[in-house]
Amino acid sequence: MSQTDTLEILLVEDNPDHADFTLRILAETNAGSHTHWVKNGEEALDFLYRRRQWAKAPRPGLILLDINLPKVNGPTVLKHLKSDATLRSIPIVMLTTSDRQDEMLASYKAGANSYVTKPMSFKEFADRIDALRLYWTITNRPPEP
Repeated sequence: MSQTDTLEILLVEDNPDHADFTLRILAETNAGSHTHWVKNGEEALDFLYRRRQWAKAPRPGLILLDINLPKVNGPTVLKHLKSDATLRSIPIVMLTTSDRQDEMLASYKAGANSYVTKPMSFKEFADRIDALRLYWTITNRPPEP
């Protein structure tokens, strides 16, 4: 990603408070990113396949995906995307309150690029989101879509 590119981020989060925190942190530290929020796995798939109201959605360069989602859960979304040749190169960070080892291992096995737990304090949560943003917008070098 060059200095002038904008990283499109897709946040898939059903908890409005967690989404609000994440969106606020990303907006406050905005340096080359734009975030789109969907509330469940079905909406995530519609966004990524440009269906319904997301017909003109941009291709995200990063997906922040919760595990416990309504309609279609995070692991199912992850497996679906990593099995699709046109979408599998998009980095996916599992961003969840779960620190269960079995969920972490299953996420990595299904192709997650990272697994980050949401801490309870706002300060720690803000620090983690900012660290994610810095890594994926500055340090990481993604392939061209």
